[in-house]
Amino acid sequence: MVPGKGFRLENLGFRPAWLSPQYTSAELRWSRRCCYDGQLDGDWELTHAMSLSRLPLSYCTNVHPGRSLAEVVAGLDSYTVPVSESYGQPLAAGLWLAAPVIAELTADVRGPRRLAGQLAERGLVCYTLNAFPYGDFHGERVKEQVYLPDWAAPERLDYTLACAGVLAQLLPEGVDGSISTVPLGFKHLEQPDGFFGQAIDSLLQWAVEGRRRFEETGSRVRLAIEPEPLCLLETTDETLAFFGELFEEADRRGVLDIAREYLGVCYDVCHQSVEFEDVSGSIRRLDEAGIRLNKIHITCAIELDDPANNLEGRERLADFVEPRYLHQTTARTSDGNVLRFIDLDRDLAESPPAEWLEAETWRVHFHVPVDAESLGPLGTTRADLRRALVTVATHLDYPPHLEVETYTWEVLPGSGRPDLVNGLTGELNATAALLGELSGSGPGSVSDRVP
Repeated sequence: MVPGKGFRLENLGFRPAWLSPQYTSAELRWSRRCCYDGQLDGDWELTHAMSLSRLPLSYCTNVHPGRSLAEVVAGLDSYTVPVSESYGQPLAAGLWLAAPVIAELTADVRGPRRLAGQLAERGLVCYTLNAFPYGDFHGERVKEQVYLPDWAAPERLDYTLACAGVLAQLLPEGVDGSISTVPLGFKHLEQPDGFFGQAIDSLLQWAVEGRRRFEETGSRVRLAIEPEPLCLLETTDETLAFFGELFEEADRRGVLDIAREYLGVCYDVCHQSVEFEDVSGSIRRLDEAGIRLNKIHITCAIELDDPANNLEGRERLADFVEPRYLHQTTARTSDGNVLRFIDLDRDLAESPPAEWLEAETWRVHFHVPVDAESLGPLGTTRADLRRALVTVATHLDYPPHLEVETYTWEVLPGSGRPDLVNGLTGELNATAALLGELSGSGPGSVSDRVP
């Protein structure tokens, strides 16, 4: 399928990245050796010479409802299978399994294996879960509730342990798994005394259980803590500081090797772009500190340049105000300071305070389609996405899991957006082209142009 055929992103003001000349000749080359009953006998291999995943590209199913097991399976049939057919390349389902779904699956010892069979029947594999949203991620108002329960609450540990037990039974043979989770908690919600100590204790319990599971079953599942704007872990500095304390405590308990092996981060490129971080430097710093990047969320944020003179852009930005998800907003001033606002609203967009109006650039935590370089008068942070993937490909000595995670298709403004299947297919095609370019598999390779 030609990306974009059958729908018109320009109705939304999108300029898809796959229209750019550098992506037209890039080619993703997969070698399908064998897939039988949901097991990878051999592997699906991305031809590459660098640290890019050899697994099928994944997209996160939190983009469609999954509040019950029946709804999860219905989502596979309504969206994932048609996307796989349109995409025409191997595809993994990055499942979001909310706490009620996990409870359904574990109520019967055969539940996870049945789900594995249902995936196999549809020609799908699963190697990663999104265990960030604990409950309903498609209600009328999610906002800050998505960070609850936090990592000081027993419910978060119990749920994430159960997720690992389920994923261990979904994994293709010989493939390690990953689970993304909340960045401990949200700064604007109250935390109990001793919060960080409780969180560290829970995380180390999770890691020790992960090692025990691996020794008993041979299935390795790693945890990926996902820094996010205005959360307890939002910046790279905060993440490095926390993992330093985590590893110190692990060393005191004699489980440092286990903590380093089973605990790491989910690097959501959109989130660190909203922080105005140098994503290449950020990834290198995490790696140099011995913190595994277990998962990369392939994501882009909204960018507004020169807000004082871009009234059209601010008016367009106001259209992205919506009641379901939290859209943390930042602005970088001329002296490099970063301003922060909890949630985008119309007043900020239309009548910003003077210091926001005078800022150089705004960025908004609103996951926009990763094949969009612009949104009418607004930009996106797709350039950061490319820089992040180049760094992953050339500086890590292991391949993190790669997952497209644009969960906001349903709340994008305007009536001209493509239906979900076409929208996801466009994202996957653009990502495949970019990965092909980065892998050195065709013209435009970055093998000799490492930043």
